[in-house]
Amino acid sequence: MSLWRKYKEQYRKNLALSLPVVLTQLGQMLTQLADTIMVGQYGGSDPLPLAAVSFGSSMAFLILIGCIGVALGLTPLIGERYVRGEHGECGKLLHNALIFYTLLGVFVGIAQYAAAPLLYYHGQPDEVVTGAIPYYRMLSYSIPFMLFFFGFKSFLEGTGNTKTVMTITIIANLLNVLFNWLLIYGHWGLPELGATGAGLATTLSRVASAAMILAYFLYHTKYRSYLRGFRLRLPEWQRVMQLLRIGLPIAGQMFLESSAFVGTAVMIGWLGTIALSANQVAITLGNCAFMVILSIGSAATIRISHCYGERNHEELRLATHATYHLVLLWSLFASLVFILLRHDIPRLFTDNEEVIALTADMMFFVALYQLWDGMQNVSVGILRGLQDVKIIMPIAFVAYWLINMPAGYLLGITAQMGPSGFFLSYSFGLGAAALLLMARIRRDIHRLK
Repeated sequence: MSLWRKYKEQYRKNLALSLPVVLTQLGQMLTQLADTIMVGQYGGSDPLPLAAVSFGSSMAFLILIGCIGVALGLTPLIGERYVRGEHGECGKLLHNALIFYTLLGVFVGIAQYAAAPLLYYHGQPDEVVTGAIPYYRMLSYSIPFMLFFFGFKSFLEGTGNTKTVMTITIIANLLNVLFNWLLIYGHWGLPELGATGAGLATTLSRVASAAMILAYFLYHTKYRSYLRGFRLRLPEWQRVMQLLRIGLPIAGQMFLESSAFVGTAVMIGWLGTIALSANQVAITLGNCAFMVILSIGSAATIRISHCYGERNHEELRLATHATYHLVLLWSLFASLVFILLRHDIPRLFTDNEEVIALTADMMFFVALYQLWDGMQNVSVGILRGLQDVKIIMPIAFVAYWLINMPAGYLLGITAQMGPSGFFLSYSFGLGAAALLLMARIRRDIHRLK
């Protein structure tokens, strides 16, 4: 009971920030979930459309996640300055972030589109790659709009406003489901585009997100003041370096972690279309649980950055402990759901019995890595709030590329465990990352004290 009294206020503050972010992240995950379910149902017993979306979305996500990591560097910078009342500095950071992120999005979008022929060199079945390229290229158009949105999103979260982004994301993803229904199946006289329609729907919903969050800033006087003096010009090098000092290590860590998952998906693709389709279902479900974890980590970044800006070290320590308590509770719940419903949930995605049976086997290992996934992600969120981010990329390299990937190949290919072996390897990589990151946080808190 004394533990509850000690942390009750910390839980309340963390949850007040986390719950809107949970809905925001789940809303963003709904884009991938809607694409997967609707394309899977469109294909019926044919696993090819689902496999094509799986491969295309994995490769596109690997590119996008690095850009998003750069954009996340704005949140702790705004959080520290906002609690100190340095609103002019917050506005200058926002101006430069919007220009820099959008230019970055244009460059990355062009590169992604041009790199589409390289997808044939990943050892996937040719028919899967041919089906994936239109979807993959369609997503490249959305990257500038996505990063423009993330500039505003990171700013709002730095000020502690998580509800606005939640509302906009929910609306945008409802639009995505509608666009999927129209463009995948060809309703209301529109062409039946299949997997390509799913990519176009996602792009349109991301454009809508960018338009809505800009309208919000222009409409509300409180936030419109931060845009005062904004004009189209090259960003200031000093501000860009501030953004990159925090953003690049975050982007590197996210890229290394995501590339391990994408690299695993590529190796699973060597086992055939059935395995690749089952991987898409299993990883989509795992990502749904991860969105809640990511939200708790995002809330931790906001809380820790505010405590750090105020130099309230005792509050910072308590907020850190409360974050770990919350993610532990969620991870245990998600694991239980995955184990108990592992034979039922895959039927939402496909009618193919082979895919359903294989996915059910993989879900046990998805449940197994939830705890480690939660602990490592919120640890990264805490370190972002402390602006101690240089260490996270080396840790990610060791955990995901020196431990996770080799273990996946040994278990999945050499030991012939198949996709389940690859998913078991995630526990080794994520576990190593969690332990190393938590040790770093312990050192940081000790130094602050």
